Amino acid sequence: KLNMEETMKSLLDDSFESAMTLTNSGAPQVPGRYVLPPSQRPALGSSLGTREITLPIIDLSLLHEPLLRSSVIQEINMACKEFGFFQVINHGIPPSVVRDALDAATQFFDLPVEEKMLLVSADVHKPVRYGTSLNHSTDRVHYWRDFIKHYSYPLSKWIDMWPSNPPCYKDKVGKYAEATHVLHKQLIEAISESLGLEKDYLQEQTEEGSQVMAVNCYPACPEPEITLGMPPHSDFGSLTILLQSSQGLQIMDSNKNWISVPYIEGALIVQLGDQVEVMSNGIYKSVIHRVTVNKDYKRLSFASLHSLPLHKRISPAPELVGNNAPAYGEFSFNDFLDYISSNDCVQQRFIDTLKKSNS
Repeated sequence: KLNMEETMKSLLDDSFESAMTLTNSGAPQVPGRYVLPPSQRPALGSSLGTREITLPIIDLSLLHEPLLRSSVIQEINMACKEFGFFQVINHGIPPSVVRDALDAATQFFDLPVEEKMLLVSADVHKPVRYGTSLNHSTDRVHYWRDFIKHYSYPLSKWIDMWPSNPPCYKDKVGKYAEATHVLHKQLIEAISESLGLEKDYLQEQTEEGSQVMAVNCYPACPEPEITLGMPPHSDFGSLTILLQSSQGLQIMDSNKNWISVPYIEGALIVQLGDQVEVMSNGIYKSVIHRVTVNKDYKRLSFASLHSLPLHKRISPAPELVGNNAPAYGEFSFNDFLDYISSNDCVQQRFIDTLKKSNS
């Protein structure tokens, strides 16, 4: 088995070229493998691509005000129903922790290629892996993105596997990972409550659940209008908490229009994942989103992906199904990993395979 792994790694090393390497080489055009079919390209600068709309911003500090909590829960309910998405302010994570995490990520992506290649892998089951695009070895079209992904909860179990270089990485990103884990618990309680469930409906699964931190780097791109940083997709987990260093995220609204999410200093983005769509029996939908890239600067993001335990199967909450048949089959995080190992998620979303024909 080891020989097979070594062979795979050497093949990957030979064909591997990161988006950062291309940007640093000063290439005037993106290579052909990054060029999207015209129908999938972002409409940058057109009125369609930048449609003005007010996206929900929720002040989380008000959840702790007994007289205001119910109105905040109602705001969350409306945001989840309409968009599957909202931004949060006064979320309790200190600005210094956010800044430090972004600083550590910048230092990591600025490392020499050889250093980062020590962590490269095309195996989606690996607890720590560096890569480019979605999965460099299988993608038909490549995406202008480098990433490092690592399991982050419980932190003590995984942190020793994280990058040792830059030396500050484990400490700075570890503090941010712990803070987002605390925030996730608060958010999942509020979202459960907004569905009319007990606020601790998912408490046990949340405490035993997994957290995967995807740290993304979208370097400056010479032709941002013909490529993307990430294709349209929804996240598999319960919630994704996203920190972005600048604008670049777009979400799809109910009319299938792309809406650019504004960058708000100090705010974090909350996106519903497939597990909440299934748990809510489709009352809430996971948000479809994509990432555009920019000609003039690089963008960093931290996607903290929170999920139920690897093997825990989630199904629609009986309280939300009533006397009807459930609209979705059950699934686990492991089922999702198996699916993306052998299927093209751009062609068919994992959640679409769970929908019952009666829904």
